[in-house]
Amino acid sequence: MGGRRALPVMRIGELKKLVEEGKIKYIGLSEASASTIRRAHAVHPITAVQLEWSLWSRDVEEDIIPTCRELGIGIVAYSPLGRGFLCGGAKLVDSLSEKDVRKYMPRFQPENIEKNAKIFEHVNAMAAKKGCTPSQLALAWVHHQGNDVCPIPGTTKIENFNQNVGAHCL
Repeated sequence: MGGRRALPVMRIGELKKLVEEGKIKYIGLSEASASTIRRAHAVHPITAVQLEWSLWSRDVEEDIIPTCRELGIGIVAYSPLGRGFLCGGAKLVDSLSEKDVRKYMPRFQPENIEKNAKIFEHVNAMAAKKGCTPSQLALAWVHHQGNDVCPIPGTTKIENFNQNVGAHCL
């Protein structure tokens, strides 16, 4: 996996000591590969793995999700709204400031916008059939992937927060 880094098992050993000393309760990983999760879990049980998972980003379903489920590790899904793209589609890209890191991500580049706009159109059409917003549908999709999944949308506006809460009912 591209951005997933291997975590030296030695660091997990140090965290294990902190658990044994009562200084921390649990150990979690972020953006770890399946092999790193397995190696770390062999040293001390891993409680949760944080990873990007959405209708738009599903590469973790091949190895990482099955590994977490096999080992009984909770899944914390960040960017369940596709870094905001599943809220408003291609128009989001036009509103990004030069300081917004998303403006420089491959998915938000002009050569990818047309393909991604089609994905958003499908999500939008499904949401309309369900009587909800595209973001509610996207968030509900992640939420319904299992009881071991906790989506964490990055919400900065109260109206978006209230809309996200509505996804729970879908």
